[in-house]
Amino acid sequence: MENPKLKKLYDTWLEETTITQIQEKFEKGELTSKELVLMYIHRIAAYDGRLHSILEVNTNALQIAESLDAERKKNGPRSRLHGIPILIKDNIDTHDKMHTSAGSLALKDSIALHDSFVAEQLRYSGAVILGKTNMTEWANFMAIGMKSGYSSRGGQVLNPYGPGKFDVGGSSSGSGAAIAANFATVAVGTETSGSILNPACQNSLVGIKPTVGLISRRGIIPIAHTQDTAGPMARTVEDAAILLNALCGSDERDPITKTNPFLNFDFTESLLKNGLKGKRIGLAWKGFVEILSEEKQLVIHTSVEFLKKSDAFVVEDIELPSANANWKYDVLTYEFKPDLNAYLNNLHPSIPVRTLADLIEFNHNHKEQMLKYGQAVLIESEETSGSLTEAAYIEALEFDLYHSKKQGIDFVLEKYKLDAIVFPSDEGSHISAKAGYPSIAVPAGYTEEGEPVGITFAGTAYSEPTLIEIAYAYEQLTKFRKAPIL
Repeated sequence: MENPKLKKLYDTWLEETTITQIQEKFEKGELTSKELVLMYIHRIAAYDGRLHSILEVNTNALQIAESLDAERKKNGPRSRLHGIPILIKDNIDTHDKMHTSAGSLALKDSIALHDSFVAEQLRYSGAVILGKTNMTEWANFMAIGMKSGYSSRGGQVLNPYGPGKFDVGGSSSGSGAAIAANFATVAVGTETSGSILNPACQNSLVGIKPTVGLISRRGIIPIAHTQDTAGPMARTVEDAAILLNALCGSDERDPITKTNPFLNFDFTESLLKNGLKGKRIGLAWKGFVEILSEEKQLVIHTSVEFLKKSDAFVVEDIELPSANANWKYDVLTYEFKPDLNAYLNNLHPSIPVRTLADLIEFNHNHKEQMLKYGQAVLIESEETSGSLTEAAYIEALEFDLYHSKKQGIDFVLEKYKLDAIVFPSDEGSHISAKAGYPSIAVPAGYTEEGEPVGITFAGTAYSEPTLIEIAYAYEQLTKFRKAPIL
């Protein structure tokens, strides 16, 4: 960078900086949001050519930041996110010059007619929406065997800790890689089943998958309404909690948010260094840890020793009755078609893809670009009625709800009198996802080769404050995260 002040900040301060540290410089007049945005886009230009985590940068980002700087001088900050650059996943609508495509060339020209609830909340808080992140195409609900982080529009996202060597995780792959690589302060991902938690674990990040209902799903390209949610991805639990404050809310157009008990709640009040004290935490190992490689198992076992030596009471070898249930993705198969058709039908009239059938035809007509991994999952969903009247759907939904709650999360919490469950890496995320329950992934260390490993704390509906207490205290106790060398 040519500017000596910015060059010094860029070289010595920007990497791994937190929201609180940024706000301190804003308040002292040592930095502006416009300068911060400039440093981040400089970093994106310098390093993202290797990682492919960013699909596009907001053309108005610098001007938005400058206007927020002027507003700060006149009225003070709106919130702790005032002037903070944030990246959001490419399936979240923004009514600006950026596109929303779910990583698909079929929607490469689609500009949302309205902001999503998430975008509205971010703008209201004074955040700068810096750009859109690459992702696994259609949130990995397109083909069997599609590689995490691949999209026809953006190519293959790579893991900054080992580009081409380590799995980047999906489907919020770009959000994970970008924040790990310090391309923005925080990011928003989305999850249907593991899509925040998995890339958080793979990129040494904190990922919060909230209770379904904490954040409105309006304006997010869907997979399944019973499981979809947005959530924060950050380098620290504190930053994730600050972002969660902004995203949390009630929305008349998303009825499940009427169950949200945390309106006007400050999740940063749960950032307690003694948050592990007196907590009963169960280790859900059986049926999960053996799925991991031996190297990752070793990291997990080492990281759990910190829990055992803490002020928490650790209950070992808890067993979920549903750990080895005959889990399927049938609910997603049935819900995807009507949910996606409703979204596509509300796009700008210039977008020719209006239904799932149109999408399948588009992909078929552009095989070389679109069908690297096929589209078997799309075709399977199109073969359903789209009316959600099939007995097979109702039976699958009831199975998932019963086994994820009564024979899953709630069963072990009650049986062992637990405050939270620990899963190795993001294993078990499908159970919390089917229940619509919250989870938080936190860095747990690295293999000898340098691949990041995480652990996940899971709880019952709207247990976010307790999970944040536990995750924050664990993070402060271990401080495992380190930046990748780019």
